[in-house]
Amino acid sequence: MQHNASVPDEGSGIGDHEGAGVEAAGDGAALLDELRAAIGKYVVLPSQEALTAVTLWVAATHIQTALQHAPRLAVMSATKGCGKSRVLDVLYETVHDPMMTVNTSPAVIFRTIGKIPPTLLVDEADTIFGPKASGDSEILRGLLNAGHQRNRPAWRISGPEHKPTPFPTFAMAAIAGIGDLPDTITDRSVVLRIQKRKPGEKVAPFRSRYAAPELNALRGRLAAWLGPLRSTAARMVPQMPVEDRAADTWEPLVIIADLAGGHWPAQARAACVAMTRFEAVQDEQTNVKVRLLRDIHRIFERANNPEALSSQDLVAALIQDADAPWAEHGNKGLNAHHLGFLLRDFDIRPANYRFAGGRQAKAYTRNRFLDAWARHCPHLTEATPEPAHGGAPARPAQGKPPAAPAGSLPVGPPGGPAGPKRTL
Repeated sequence: MQHNASVPDEGSGIGDHEGAGVEAAGDGAALLDELRAAIGKYVVLPSQEALTAVTLWVAATHIQTALQHAPRLAVMSATKGCGKSRVLDVLYETVHDPMMTVNTSPAVIFRTIGKIPPTLLVDEADTIFGPKASGDSEILRGLLNAGHQRNRPAWRISGPEHKPTPFPTFAMAAIAGIGDLPDTITDRSVVLRIQKRKPGEKVAPFRSRYAAPELNALRGRLAAWLGPLRSTAARMVPQMPVEDRAADTWEPLVIIADLAGGHWPAQARAACVAMTRFEAVQDEQTNVKVRLLRDIHRIFERANNPEALSSQDLVAALIQDADAPWAEHGNKGLNAHHLGFLLRDFDIRPANYRFAGGRQAKAYTRNRFLDAWARHCPHLTEATPEPAHGGAPARPAQGKPPAAPAGSLPVGPPGGPAGPKRTL
């Protein structure tokens, strides 16, 4: 580890006078162990590394004034009911000076953040950054981006004399929502991708009147331990296993781990490497998936926006685009299975569909793509006309068949058995 000689080595705890009167030397590690167990008591996180990261993030809020960067904690899930709000409930009882909000204006946050900033806890971020968000969402996104680094104030005309006034933006923030957050925010975040609990995964019921005293006691002990160590933390330059913005984001967490000593320095760095690598893979996959959404939008548009396209026809059109990567996707090119897997995270799945002439096949209905297009390709949906039939919901396989899709699409992919088989 590379930092000033006045800072203790890894695993040594805090041995100088700044730690006197609070947690004894080495007890910082035990305190973090208690906090980790308390958080894990009420929420199920994606991994043990994620639980480590949340524990360190909570502790880091208590030394915000000593930090150069304020990492965001992005709590995301594909659907509701995964426990995002419960994570914020636990954070509310443990972080420094929590400010919980579901829907607030940038002006309020501008005027709330000061020299000793609160910890922002923003729930239902999908209503703020979704396709129907107001113009304030871009201002709030800019504020959250700027607040990741110290000395990035927002200037506003303020007061009766209308003077240009700088408003601080630096504050740690946890942001929870369904679906992906803006890339510029996740790029500055420790990312938690929350999923529904499995049947065997149990947590204790969270009731504020029972849980808050335990968690508040931990918050008080964190403040007592870390408060006298702010100047030490401000001088630390820990050795990081990652670089660039990822290092900026994770440095406060690693500083906490190094202050605690014991197993925490190694555990923090292992979590940093595992979670940043996972997000790098997610970014690559997301780019591929968004490209797929755009290409499917173009295929529907060229076919005059039919109510549905068969999986077979959709795959064939995708792999015949010479400028797209789909002919080389996988070992033998994109097939129906690959297509279903890539679209699954958008909650888009094929279903039996009866086309004109009585032909029945697995198909994707256009209306199932509308939400994903609006969220991930908003520039496409702004100018896209509704289909001529009004975008009626897809009919089930029984009953009178809908009109045949317009346009001319190939009925089978090249390459023979590598593609999906026609459904008769």
